[in-house]
Amino acid sequence: MFRKLMTFDEAKQVISEQLKPEALGEEEIPLLEAYDRVLRENVVSALDIPPFNRSTVDGYAVKAEDTFGAEENQPAKLTTRGMVSVGEPPKISIGKGEAAEIVTGAPIPEGADAVVMVEDTDSEDAELRVYRAVTRDENVMKRGTDIKKGETVLKAGRVLGASEIGVLAALGLTKVKVFKVPVVAVLSTGAEVTEPGKELPAGKIYDINAYSLSTAVRESGGKPVYLGVVPDDKAELRKALEHALASADMVMTSGGVSVGPKDLTPQIVDSLGEPGLLVCGIAVKPGKPTTIALIGKKPVFSLPGHPTSALLLFHLLARPVIQLMSGRPATEVKTIKALAATRMFSAKGRRTFVMVKLKRDNLDKRVVEPVETGASGAITTLAKADGFVEIPENQQFIDAGEEVVVSLLKGAL
Repeated sequence: MFRKLMTFDEAKQVISEQLKPEALGEEEIPLLEAYDRVLRENVVSALDIPPFNRSTVDGYAVKAEDTFGAEENQPAKLTTRGMVSVGEPPKISIGKGEAAEIVTGAPIPEGADAVVMVEDTDSEDAELRVYRAVTRDENVMKRGTDIKKGETVLKAGRVLGASEIGVLAALGLTKVKVFKVPVVAVLSTGAEVTEPGKELPAGKIYDINAYSLSTAVRESGGKPVYLGVVPDDKAELRKALEHALASADMVMTSGGVSVGPKDLTPQIVDSLGEPGLLVCGIAVKPGKPTTIALIGKKPVFSLPGHPTSALLLFHLLARPVIQLMSGRPATEVKTIKALAATRMFSAKGRRTFVMVKLKRDNLDKRVVEPVETGASGAITTLAKADGFVEIPENQQFIDAGEEVVVSLLKGAL
């Protein structure tokens, strides 16, 4: 199947031009179910927040001018007319020389324009003594100070977290329009793979890729659906892939994409519909057998069986597609600069991604060293790696002490 390997850049161009990943559509869902979903449209406030002038302290609502000149030795004397509580409109108004006891969050009564903190007063019966003057609007949160009616509060494309959902609740919303979540069918192939939870026969390994890839799909904004392990049988594999295409927006397989007699995935995927295979092998290490197809409008990513290769190529090529399908921006991997602790070699003619671990040297400089010297199937390689260093096709090696750009797998360090 690998008559001519595509370069890494050619494969990315094919994905952009042929798959044309874009958001799938919209749906309206309850606000309590909207965590980590992406807003479909701008949210414009239909009311002022707060919807009334409110006190920011416990104290007394007053006319500011009635406190002018008040000090410790010469307090201003006012008459208390009652109390204003939270959750109800004031039943009193304030005239000249009057005050009303008020609690934090309560509406400012008519006639008052400031609040004196309780610490700056004392009272006896209906007489209030004020020992510090306040200015107009002091300790008052004005109507619309936080959000004004007609203001765009959240913009389309915003990922909803706890604070964003709190804002929507403050506007009185119980539902919100969001982009649909792409459903990604995940399945593994191979006679040597067994599902976790079952007895592990001799010569077999548990299915690592389906679990790591399903989690990566979820991290990217998709909804993974695990379809299990499919044996290296043409009829069984075709049936499983047809089911996957019928039940999901995208298909993710691992294993069965190399050049062995039981590597059946590329030819079966190609037979499932037009336009079929778009990429069948990429000049990269690790991940050379990676295959990408488009069946109708549904992308199919067939990744290598080696866990490190599968997850790395997912992050490099499939992750941006899922992000765009979910309405998210295709985020760039964060990068930092460091010094190579040792010489790192490339695979001749292939874009090489070297898994590296970050550390500090004796001079407290940030350096990186390879996690593995090969063995793309090592299960713990990605768990141990902080990121990867990319070596271009036309570069033979990176020398020790050379500055390199590290693409981070685990966020900023």
